[in-house]
Amino acid sequence: MIARINQVPSDSKIRKQLRHLIFGSHLFCPRCHSRAVQRSEHRYRCRSCRTPFTLLSGTWLASMKLSLRTWYALLWCWINQIPVLQTEKLCHVGEEAVYYWFRQFRLHLPDMAPILAGKVQMDEAYFRSLSLLMAKQIGTREIAHRILAKPSVDKRDTTSFLFQHIAPKTRLQTDGGGVYRNIEDWWQVTHRVDIHKQFQFGLTSEIEGMFGNLRTFIRRMYHHSTQEYLPEYVAEFAARFSHPEWFAS
Repeated sequence: MIARINQVPSDSKIRKQLRHLIFGSHLFCPRCHSRAVQRSEHRYRCRSCRTPFTLLSGTWLASMKLSLRTWYALLWCWINQIPVLQTEKLCHVGEEAVYYWFRQFRLHLPDMAPILAGKVQMDEAYFRSLSLLMAKQIGTREIAHRILAKPSVDKRDTTSFLFQHIAPKTRLQTDGGGVYRNIEDWWQVTHRVDIHKQFQFGLTSEIEGMFGNLRTFIRRMYHHSTQEYLPEYVAEFAARFSHPEWFAS
C-alpha cells in the first residue's frame, strides 16, 4: 500500500506511461514486431507468432514482483533523493528492497564519458582501499571521474585520466601534489598550481567543493558506503550533478 506519496499515480496511468515509453504509439510483439496483438487484461498474445508477453517483457523489469505503484513510488523517492530509511517508511517495503531497487535505477543510468576543456580543476580523494580522480570544468556542471582499485594515485593514473577526459590546450589547475608535477610534459595543457600548505585554495576551490558534496550526498541518501558500492555512488552523484534534466521528470 502506497499511502504517503500523493505523487504516485494510479495503476492504469502508470501502465499507460510505460506502454508509451516502451512501445511508442503502437503496441507490438517484442519477438516478431507484429502489431497484430490480442489483449487479455494485463497480458498480450501475438496473433502472428503466438508469443505471449506482458507490458514489461523484454525489459530489465520483466521479473519484477512489486506492484507498479510500489515500483513507481521507489523510483520517485530515488529521483528526489529521499534517504533509504525514509523511503522504507514511505513505500512500505524492507530496507533491503530499497537498496536493491535504488541500485537497479542507478545501474541503468546512461554512461558518462565527458571531455573537459577550457579551465579545468583536478584533484584526488581517498577511501580506504580505493582512490578517486575527479575533474571539473570551471563555471559549468561538467565533471569527469575515475575510481581506482588501489589506495593511492600515481602519475600514470593522472596522465591516463588526462588522455581520456581533458582536451588538449586546456588550462589545468591542481594542487601541488607530486602526481601532477611536470604534467604539461605529458599532455598539452597549461598547468597552474595551488600550494595548500601556503593556504592557496583559489585554483582548486570548485573541485574541493565537489568532494565535500559527494560525501554529503552518500551520507544523506545511503547513510554509509562500502568499497563495493562506492564506484556506483560516485557515478550516480556525477550524473545528478552534470545532468539534472535526467531527474527532472
